[in-house]
Amino acid sequence: MLSEMFSEAFMQRALIMALLMGPFCALMGVFVTARKLSFFSETLAHSSLTGVALGFWWGLSDPTLTQILFSLVIAFGVIWLKENTKLLTDTIMAVLLSGSVAVGVVILSLLKGYRGELHRYLFGDILATGPAQVWFAALIAGLGSCFLLFKMRSLILLTLNAGLAQVSGVRVKVLNYLFLLLLTFTVALSVRLLGIILVTALLIIPAAAARNVTTNLRRHIVVSVLMGLISGVFGVMGAYYFDLPCGPLIVLTAIALFILSVAFHSIQKLCKQG
Repeated sequence: MLSEMFSEAFMQRALIMALLMGPFCALMGVFVTARKLSFFSETLAHSSLTGVALGFWWGLSDPTLTQILFSLVIAFGVIWLKENTKLLTDTIMAVLLSGSVAVGVVILSLLKGYRGELHRYLFGDILATGPAQVWFAALIAGLGSCFLLFKMRSLILLTLNAGLAQVSGVRVKVLNYLFLLLLTFTVALSVRLLGIILVTALLIIPAAAARNVTTNLRRHIVVSVLMGLISGVFGVMGAYYFDLPCGPLIVLTAIALFILSVAFHSIQKLCKQG
């Protein structure tokens, strides 16, 4: 059965995609959770629905480009409104999220024959990943990981204290824009993996689980990446063996690891108290 699974071209691509994006999303998630950007990533994920709708409306067979471009518009819209209005960040994101989803739903309601494609983007279909998407994922994961590791010290300082980072010579504004740009690409690309509804889970859950069982940043990163890898690979394999939706299985695997981490943390705490 295992050799049969690996002999299928679509399963090979799905597993490669999981091996690339599972660990990379988990690595990104360490900084996303530390910088309290979970709702920002959720906003990007849901707003990408409009990018998908626009792509279909303009007759594109693959709306990935319009999806990424619209997500970038929303990302920089959040930044611009934050810098030029008195609105709180969560208010800005709530307005843009609800507005963009409403526009996407209206556009899709005017289109005919895209219900199957819409389901794929809402709930993910990693098994339908094409070679071009695998190469794009490899590019984003490779360049993104290099950026995060190369800029790790600056990102940590920025996360802890933006003012201190500025004084220490960190180009705070540029680094913020680059990080948010990378996050936008990551979320948009991960929609193929998990779908719009579940995409934030792979960013948040492994990082949250790793935080329960680690005491320093280095271990936090290593354990988070490992949990992202396990979630992605086991989710894809489980989907093949049990004929179940792949995206939800990836998320449920991550949830199972999170529950184990909570149990481990609780037991560890009781042992220290005893």
